[in-house]
Amino acid sequence: MSTILVIDDNQAVCSALEILLSLFSYDVVSVLTPNDGISVLESREIDLVIQDMNFTQDTTSGKEGEQLFAAIREGYPDLPIILLTAWTHLETAVQLVKRGAADYMAKPWDDDKLVTTVRNLVELNRVRCVLDSKLEEEAIQREALSGFDLCGTVFQSSSMMQVIHLATQVADSDLPILITGANGTGKDKIADIIHRNSRRSGEMVRVNAGAMPTDLIESELFGSTAGAFTGAKEREGRFLKAHKGTLFLDEIGNLPLQGQVKLLRVLQTGEFERLGSSNTHRVDARLVCATNSDLPQDIAAGNFREDLYYRINVVEINVPPLNRRPADILPLAMHFLGTGKELSRAAEMALIDYHWPGNVRELENCMQRARLLSRDSILDVNDLRLEKTEAPGTVSRQSELQAADIHNALDRYNGVVSRAAKSLGISRQSFYRRMEAHGLKN
Repeated sequence: MSTILVIDDNQAVCSALEILLSLFSYDVVSVLTPNDGISVLESREIDLVIQDMNFTQDTTSGKEGEQLFAAIREGYPDLPIILLTAWTHLETAVQLVKRGAADYMAKPWDDDKLVTTVRNLVELNRVRCVLDSKLEEEAIQREALSGFDLCGTVFQSSSMMQVIHLATQVADSDLPILITGANGTGKDKIADIIHRNSRRSGEMVRVNAGAMPTDLIESELFGSTAGAFTGAKEREGRFLKAHKGTLFLDEIGNLPLQGQVKLLRVLQTGEFERLGSSNTHRVDARLVCATNSDLPQDIAAGNFREDLYYRINVVEINVPPLNRRPADILPLAMHFLGTGKELSRAAEMALIDYHWPGNVRELENCMQRARLLSRDSILDVNDLRLEKTEAPGTVSRQSELQAADIHNALDRYNGVVSRAAKSLGISRQSFYRRMEAHGLKN
């Protein structure tokens, strides 16, 4: 239950506000003097203050209220304050609003308007507190990452921070890692972070597992001697090359079954022979795999070995698609755009609203194309050449939507996202993306 402090020298006003606000489940504390009001603030948690502007009989200047407001604002800079007085001075109202007053109302007040204002301010303050707490937590997490090599990764979203945090946590172990996610999400970047923050002195060897010809898989992975098969040359093999380092098998889900069998044997025994040689080799290579496939579904379809799946998936790191981490879109866009170019507000919103089927890779291509083809220093929606994902005209009309607009729409429709989104002329998915882009999604 939210607690509201009323500071007014008129007991009748205090009683009326106590009765009115209690009807809407608010806990109301009322005092008659500024000093008592400050004492209450020092002794308990208050969510909103409603204060009078004059406390001495026959005084109408509002100076006492200004002094009280200044004292509260100094000690509690984020606390919402509603100014209430029978002597309304527009200049005073404007000045105090500029200094942080949430609203200014004349006596006698309109009950509906007052209750609506209180509800909105309390909710906005609650969301602000949650956001501040979230930002503080993320700042701590980001500080914890400062000692790691993040390989130039650009991110702002909490979901990507969790991914990178997990990658740094497992980097120093020798456990096999499986990185999952759609094409273009940056799985290879996570693999880089894992290797660069490990203690391994060897190099990171990259293999596109799905691109290897079936008849050459064994020689590619384990090497071969000259003449081992027709046209065979002396080949070291990827496993030997990754000794003391990391072997990154990208698109492991596309590895043919024959290759899966050979890989499984090495993972089980830690030993292998080069083609054409009977000498057994042991190699110290940390295995990191990546896939855009649904491996459990592939197992059910008979396209991937279940025993291999559990060998490579000791720790799984899932990289979410770009449209599920919209807070990353603009930082990445500006990174890819480089210096000398900017985005209009409408272009920024168009980027956030777009569904990004190609993920980060598509965003990079988009920004490079826009930079090359645009002659202006400020890029607009048309420069991006994106598919339309909203009703015609929606992006430009709603390009100036701010966090307060999101809050107000939710409040008007009692938190029903579909109705709030419709009132703003955008889709529900776009509404969610804008919430997170403004740092509002919990």
